[in-house]
Amino acid sequence: MESSLVVPVIDVQNDNFKELWPAMVVAIKTSSFLALDTELSGLGNRKSLLAESIEDRYKAICHAARSRSILSLGIACYKKLDNKAADTYLVQVYNLTLLCSEEYIIEPQSVHFLVQHGFDFNKQYAHGIPYCKGNNKGGSDDQGVHIRALFTELLRARKPLVLHNGLIDMAFLYQSFYAHLPERLATFTADLSEMFPAGIYDTKYVTEFELRLTASYLEYAYKKCKLDNSRSLTSGGTRPHVHVEFCQYAGHMSTYVDYRVCPAVASAEAQTVICPRFSAFGWCSNGTQCPLSHDTDLIILQDEKGKEDKRKKRKRHREKRRGGGDVAEDSSIFNGAPENKIAHMEVDREETPDDRQKATADPCPETEPLMDSDRNSQHNEGENMKTDSKENRVCEDNTDSVTTATADEDTNTKTNTEDGAENSTGDGGEALGGHSARTDAQKTAEAGTHRAGFDAFMTGYVFAYSCTLVKKEGVGAVEETEAEQSWLSTCLNKVYLSGKAAPLNVVKSTFSKSSKAHMQKMEMVWGGRM
Repeated sequence: MESSLVVPVIDVQNDNFKELWPAMVVAIKTSSFLALDTELSGLGNRKSLLAESIEDRYKAICHAARSRSILSLGIACYKKLDNKAADTYLVQVYNLTLLCSEEYIIEPQSVHFLVQHGFDFNKQYAHGIPYCKGNNKGGSDDQGVHIRALFTELLRARKPLVLHNGLIDMAFLYQSFYAHLPERLATFTADLSEMFPAGIYDTKYVTEFELRLTASYLEYAYKKCKLDNSRSLTSGGTRPHVHVEFCQYAGHMSTYVDYRVCPAVASAEAQTVICPRFSAFGWCSNGTQCPLSHDTDLIILQDEKGKEDKRKKRKRHREKRRGGGDVAEDSSIFNGAPENKIAHMEVDREETPDDRQKATADPCPETEPLMDSDRNSQHNEGENMKTDSKENRVCEDNTDSVTTATADEDTNTKTNTEDGAENSTGDGGEALGGHSARTDAQKTAEAGTHRAGFDAFMTGYVFAYSCTLVKKEGVGAVEETEAEQSWLSTCLNKVYLSGKAAPLNVVKSTFSKSSKAHMQKMEMVWGGRM
């Protein structure tokens, strides 16, 4: 029987930032890869974020990054352990509460969403780590203890960067901690390719195009990978699996740690009606007031059952075809699954990514296209924004209500530090929630699960499991040096674009140049050695 997984997340605020600085820098420098996630004060006009032209999308993202702010930053440092079983990682997770020192817009829907999911704005304004956006303003980015200097250390580490639906994250990180965003997308991608020479990986792209999961919002992807990993561990065979270990924090350091419990998943026996919108996109406009189940574990089990039923149905059709019998018209409705649940990433050899995209219809049409839990602007999926790991950022409509904030902040107070002594082993097995009908109490308890720190952990876990799965199964695997750690070469520098069949390639084109601000930064970061 699998056990629950408890993830320690160190809460970093202005009052303990200096104390935790050495441990954070060491964790970053010694990691094998870094996973990041952010919570934002808003995203601006959702329709612009879904523009047909990618250049127009980029302009809308730039406007949002310049006028809004990062409220919290999650950093998960995954270090592959050589002296342990294959694919064992020591994971250290930080949740940094930030406060932009300049005026910025905060959207009411974002506030509502974040509060629903446990974000504490009082703590943010009281204890947030102050920062200024854009280019340097009175101080060097490579000296002192401040968030921009930490970002510089992250660049110097030259580690693979992992995000989930990461284009917006990268734009906000660049504008907030690095320099003013360049005007052209080609310049931006050229800068990124040099800032992160070890590569950028987007787990939204990985789950859709490599793993081909039924849904790809972060919570679903994490729990599905966790469940499959647990099955591999308990099967006793040679199926691919990962192990994760955590530091143990004692004394006063334990006061900085927020322990996130991921209960082991159990099979669902009672018939529970799940919310079709949440099932498909990880977001529901009714939020905690929805009378239907938002239990991601139940959704996964139901999807698996539907997939198996569909496989059996196809097998019967093939047998009928061989026998010359009439083939019944195929149905897209899974037995026991909601009618409008679209299994857009189901593995169908005759179906292309384009076909799957066209097939994804809006189960509950709304007045305008918004964004799903992964900040995916889904024309068809019409949703607010975030409810999943990157979802905690924004919400539905987009009323640009201005709420200026100044330098005092503190968002959530929790996550762990990296002082840690002994390592606590989490078998990486199961970490999922229960399946019974959702009660108000359960929904309230779930409210705190969406946080930048824990979301960064989930993002890194999906990536680690995907690397192990692809490497062991030989799907696109290639011989790589030990230093390269066998990362996903087929997903290198490919960032997911909502509504597009192809990703954004983070490369430096022969027709584009790096920005002047970036070149100056690189001089400071690496002393001209690029």
